Amino acid sequence: MICFSIKSSLQRLTNASMVGFFVLFFSLVIGPLTQASANNPEPTSLRMMTYNIRFDNPADGVHAWPNRKELVASVIRFHKADIIGVQEALEHQIQDLMELLPGYDWVGVGRNEDGGGEFSAILYRSSVIAVKEAQTFWLSESPDEPGSKSWDSSLPRIATWAHFVTSSDGRELFVLNTHFDHRGEQARLESARMIKEQVSKLANRLPVIVMGDLNATSEQPPLVLLSDTPLSDGRSLHDGFRHSIQPHHGPTSTWTGFTKIEAQRRIDYIFASEDLPIHYHAILTDKLENRYPSDHLPVLVEVELKD
Repeated sequence: MICFSIKSSLQRLTNASMVGFFVLFFSLVIGPLTQASANNPEPTSLRMMTYNIRFDNPADGVHAWPNRKELVASVIRFHKADIIGVQEALEHQIQDLMELLPGYDWVGVGRNEDGGGEFSAILYRSSVIAVKEAQTFWLSESPDEPGSKSWDSSLPRIATWAHFVTSSDGRELFVLNTHFDHRGEQARLESARMIKEQVSKLANRLPVIVMGDLNATSEQPPLVLLSDTPLSDGRSLHDGFRHSIQPHHGPTSTWTGFTKIEAQRRIDYIFASEDLPIHYHAILTDKLENRYPSDHLPVLVEVELKD
């Protein structure tokens, strides 16, 4: 009995010592680490996509919108895109996507004077990120005039932008989605100039994403202007294809005509301001039964929002 009591006392002493050790260890080591983590929260990653979904043209036959809308939605859903800039979208196409993509919302107006026609809308996952403000302007000498066009543009062209705030940690991001004219060379160049001016004015030094169908390849003047000249605040816009931390994934062209990737036609882009690291960049080739969901391939990046 005496031996048992001594053994029990020693065991209690040992257990108490261990508890004391762990308390001391937590207070001296784990505690400061936890506080440091609270003071320096983990970066937030977001997946951004630009996607010309092709307007609903019944003359497209087997490639008409009713035959491919589920696949367009599936690509967005499978690749877990948080923010998507779509081009050529008619309003009923956006509504179709909203039905097929529960948990998403959108902002934008049509390019025509009455607010109809094609949209350069921004879709977003509403559980992940919220819109603080959003507007659309026209790529013309009268950017606030609905339906306006200038230079040699064949059609009214627009840019829709949104100021986003992440739901988890309140980080902020400025996103602009656009679609340059397919015919007017001067219009594309002036549109690029206008985009840089408007972003400089509107973003207020927030991290910036500029994306869209720019109807020009990377060596042509509009892309050179976007890539090689800084914003007025001194920051540069980085083409995700060239500045991704991980190597680019997929082909080097974004045009398919629905059936075949055409070489040397990278005309869809995602740019990020230099303070927004781009971890991944991909041109996606998802298709079903040898048919692509659109005549353009979507572009996807993953970016990192820091404090």
